[in-house]
Amino acid sequence: MPNQSRPPGRKRVVLLGATGSIGENALRVLAAHRDRLELVAVAARADWRKLAAIARRFGVRDACLFDDGAYAAARDAGAFPPETRLRSGASGLVELATLPGADSVLVAVVGTAGLEPALAALTAGKELALASKEILVLAGKFVMAAAKAGGSPLLPVDSEHNAVFQCLAGRPAGEVRRILLTASGGAFRDWPLERLAGATPADALRHPNWSMGPKITVDCATLANKGLELIEAGWLFGLAPTQCSALLHPQSTVHCIVEFTDGSMLSQLCPPSMTFPIQHALLHPDRTPGVSAPLDFAHPLSLDFSPIDEARYPMFRLAREAMRAGGSAPALFNAANEVAVEAFLGERIPFLAISGVVEHTLGQIASFDPPDLTAVLMADAEARRVASGRNQAILD
Repeated sequence: MPNQSRPPGRKRVVLLGATGSIGENALRVLAAHRDRLELVAVAARADWRKLAAIARRFGVRDACLFDDGAYAAARDAGAFPPETRLRSGASGLVELATLPGADSVLVAVVGTAGLEPALAALTAGKELALASKEILVLAGKFVMAAAKAGGSPLLPVDSEHNAVFQCLAGRPAGEVRRILLTASGGAFRDWPLERLAGATPADALRHPNWSMGPKITVDCATLANKGLELIEAGWLFGLAPTQCSALLHPQSTVHCIVEFTDGSMLSQLCPPSMTFPIQHALLHPDRTPGVSAPLDFAHPLSLDFSPIDEARYPMFRLAREAMRAGGSAPALFNAANEVAVEAFLGERIPFLAISGVVEHTLGQIASFDPPDLTAVLMADAEARRVASGRNQAILD
């Protein structure tokens, strides 16, 4: 049953993407800090059974299923507590993101479905904890403008961006020479190049360090995720493309390095668990005991770094080219990548074709400076059409 009494001072949290890997880690943080955090709304794409169990466990009064079929199935099954108001679709996500009395909205939806609720939350003056990197890649200038206009805090949840946020600690962008995000290198980091032609989805999903959803795990294998993170970092911290780079760090212990104009460097370290950045974002600016074990220096610890080989990771090169081009190019890159990764996971194209689909799409559509969000979404749709056509050509 929902908890009728609410201790004063608790932050009221809306969790969009509650059934994914980010959502699961967020629930661990929320459960460990019930004296400080209250979960008031949850959303998922289609897993209504899991979402209903979460609603019952946390006594959540508001929920949404993005998929209309899942919404109908849950409603017919009477899966949610009678006190829970169940919504559906994009409009339902927006309703949750703008709930009266909610303080913080954690957007952890895969892909671009979180864009509209993220903008709605910022416009409503909510604190936005952002874990969906595609939102800033697709519409960074509009999201940042909404945050500025609404005076809304935007707290990064991605481990690398959260690390940069901690290292900067409010220092102005003018004091930063560059930032270096770290990448594990994914499942194929140590594979011979000739072996990649036969890589399967099951191979790509064996990430050496992190436990994540299928799409982002494939993005780690191609390093598309690191390119997307560089684009996102530029928007979050007001940095030029030349100030944003990355390097390989197999241990996934150092999550960023920030180099300041005086040559000094700061880095942030913690084990590869998303509970650390999620807790930092939800409880910011306070720090309390975490839910995962910290690093233990009683045991030997090695930290290795090396440059990224763009011949092995062509998607990283393409992402950096899109970042330098600016305008709609990052949105085109993101959309084409989503289409190509979906085709690879469905075993319709080989692993090495992913970068070819994306490069073809970027070559077919001219980048432009979108005047509004409608233009961005049209570019996104066009990129998906071109990428899908390329996928079909590979099949044929």
